[in-house]
Amino acid sequence: MRLRYVVPALVFAVLAAVFALYLHQVGSGGKNIAEVPSVFIERAAPPLALPPIEGMTGGLASADLGGRAVLVNVFASWCPPCRAEHPLLMRLAREGVLVYGINVKDKPADAKAFLAELGNPFARIGADRQGRAAIDWGVYGYPETFVVDRDSRIRYRHVGAITERDLETVIRPLLARLAR
Repeated sequence: MRLRYVVPALVFAVLAAVFALYLHQVGSGGKNIAEVPSVFIERAAPPLALPPIEGMTGGLASADLGGRAVLVNVFASWCPPCRAEHPLLMRLAREGVLVYGINVKDKPADAKAFLAELGNPFARIGADRQGRAAIDWGVYGYPETFVVDRDSRIRYRHVGAITERDLETVIRPLLARLAR
């Protein structure tokens, strides 16, 4: 009878300890949950052939990647973290960083309203209405941002909204290294 109460309490204590250790590692800089491994790191970016958002010009294709390091940001108007990181993307674009966008599973009117309200940092935007390109790139949450080098190889993947810290400690140093 006692065992019926002790075993669940022990299981809970072990799980709580594991969770606390994980949170401690994340909080102390030991792990960064935004840095998710990708099978594409150091490999060619998956092919792209996306039309523009309806009513806009451009689109995004594999040929657009290459020649210089770029950011490829996967976003949607309905995504709150996409809205949160948008000012940083605007700043990067003003500083001369080439930022491309993949707009995923969005209504064209909503995507255009999002960009009209917050500004458009994207040199080119491809509309991924069905989410197929996002799947091909291994995206499983929004936003996700990739650093692609001049040879169209993915060099870094960031899951979630980019923060000022991410920008200063990872993304800018990597872009500077790739520009050399």
